[in-house]
Amino acid sequence: MTTSAHRLASGRGWQVSDVICTASAADRPFEEEHRDFCVAAVTNGTFRYRAREGTAMLAPGALLLGNPGTCYECGHEHGAGDRCLSFHFGPAYMERIVADVPGTKTLDFGTPRLPPLPALVPLLAEAEAAREMADTGAFEELALRIAGAAVTAACSATDRGRTPSRPDQKRVAEAVRRIEVDADRPISLAELADETATSPYHFLRTFRHVAGMTPYQFLLRARLHRAAVRLRTSDQTISAIAFAAGFNDLSTFNRRFRRLMGEAPGTYRARRRRP
Repeated sequence: MTTSAHRLASGRGWQVSDVICTASAADRPFEEEHRDFCVAAVTNGTFRYRAREGTAMLAPGALLLGNPGTCYECGHEHGAGDRCLSFHFGPAYMERIVADVPGTKTLDFGTPRLPPLPALVPLLAEAEAAREMADTGAFEELALRIAGAAVTAACSATDRGRTPSRPDQKRVAEAVRRIEVDADRPISLAELADETATSPYHFLRTFRHVAGMTPYQFLLRARLHRAAVRLRTSDQTISAIAFAAGFNDLSTFNRRFRRLMGEAPGTYRARRRRP
């Protein structure tokens, strides 16, 4: 087996598991079936996800979406391994959420994924921190919030246009993995384009289409996400966390963190530790 799932928490109509896949390009894509609604947050790695709703490349920060009874296939021809926080919801659970989301007319997800949306960053950082700290009590609320956020975002998602070619998906997957590894270092657009043997313009356009944001936006999101998790799980100083994440000065880190997370790093940390 190339996939292992460890259940972290569960309740009436929901459960969440830490899913680790070690498949590589040498392994054949495997097909399974969603038994319930699935919202899986990718926390590491990249992979190709194909379902009735379409085909998409999943990268860290993206949400895989699945409907009950839908067969799907995951492949790793662009790189080895991934890790997800996989939330599963029963139809009755999701039906109550859909009823409370204005403008939602259908229960099923109409798109196979949501890209790494800025609005989801604080929520996903909180979920990943709960996993790392084994804070199982936090997942009841997190499951509800993630289900609601996925339904709301999927309702307004517009995954239109041509499906990116496999070579383009491979180039972006390689760039994403490079950014993941070297997020704390300066990485230029020209450097990433050279490594994928494309022009900067073509690379930028392709990356945005496949990943849902530009390379620089993805780099900042990766840095701020790591910093948010560290603020919740470590006792390091804020300045040490900022510099370790790749920011050259504390004021820039504070400004960008506040813009993305909605509050200053110190407030974010203090709220997490409040009884």
